[in-house]
Amino acid sequence: MKDLLFLVADAWLIAVGFCFGWKFIRNYGNYLLGLEWMVVGVSATNFLVGSLLGAEDGSLPYSVAYFLDAFSRSFGFTLILVLGFMAATHRYKPPIPVDIGVFGLAIAGGLYLREFQDQTLHVGPATFYLVANLLTTLFLAYVVKRLWAIEAKQLAIWTALVTAAATTIALTYDFFPLPFDDENRTFFYTAALATWGTQGFIYYFAYRALHAHNASRSAPLENVRALS
Repeated sequence: MKDLLFLVADAWLIAVGFCFGWKFIRNYGNYLLGLEWMVVGVSATNFLVGSLLGAEDGSLPYSVAYFLDAFSRSFGFTLILVLGFMAATHRYKPPIPVDIGVFGLAIAGGLYLREFQDQTLHVGPATFYLVANLLTTLFLAYVVKRLWAIEAKQLAIWTALVTAAATTIALTYDFFPLPFDDENRTFFYTAALATWGTQGFIYYFAYRALHAHNASRSAPLENVRALS
């Protein structure tokens, strides 16, 4: 049963990553969020394939998994997420060099930090991941506040809950392994995959709500300009 739940959680993350990544690009032209969501989808797919094939440590699936995990935990689902969301919270669209630069930074972070992805607790990298997550959580708390202010209260509550769950996962990841888990950390990864998938799902609708609110406020202004 636990293996089935793991596979379902992984499939959920794959579906969310690719589906909503494409929606970010197609509906909003947001390549930062769209590509990061797809990176998560690729990571979850690689994780699933490696799990089904019984990939061993040091194999290609493991190397790819370590890189993609470090990519998203360092600058992907942190800095890239914040910059991408700022299109809806601050109407800020980074110039193309910034887009390229942050993805380059995430790639560099992934290549360097993947070396520390083993069973040993590397306090420096683990602390960096946790601090990056907590700083991103502060920004997402602001997103919750914005959602509440535009009367999207139910969505604000869901965003707050899934963000709190993700922060708990980030804390557990390196510092507090579940004492009842097996050697493959099946229970932890099932909870993590399910949480990350739900994050991607909820954050898309949070972005959509903020974007729609901005568009509704801009429309009257454009009408006034057209009449003047």
